[in-house]
Amino acid sequence: MTEAKYGMTVHLGKIPFDDAINRTTAALKTEGFGVITEIDVKATLKKKIDVDFRNYKILGACNPPMAHGALSTDLMLGLLLPCNVIVFEEDNGEATVSIADPVEMFKIVDNPAVAGLAEKVRAALLRVKETI
Repeated sequence: MTEAKYGMTVHLGKIPFDDAINRTTAALKTEGFGVITEIDVKATLKKKIDVDFRNYKILGACNPPMAHGALSTDLMLGLLLPCNVIVFEEDNGEATVSIADPVEMFKIVDNPAVAGLAEKVRAALLRVKETI
């Protein structure tokens, strides 16, 4: 099973990949996040370099009030937005979801106001993780 210290990961077991996407999208919605981008890594790699890859999608999740707060604090924070969420199949066929930890991502920003905002976003995303 794949883990990363900069991601908040949940393993869903052997459920269909599309169900994992739907559960993740629904859980994000409960906390005010919408999916504004979706990158199908499998399809992109096949099309661009003719490589077969596992089911793997990158979802760009945005909570507009939180994004507005971040950008109002520091316009350059757009470089770290939206919140990335990955959904993929492990080698054993199990579905995994991992959400980028905003506290870890925003450590590069030297601004106490940003750190507080990152904690607030993290709390919401942890609730998303528990809902999935």
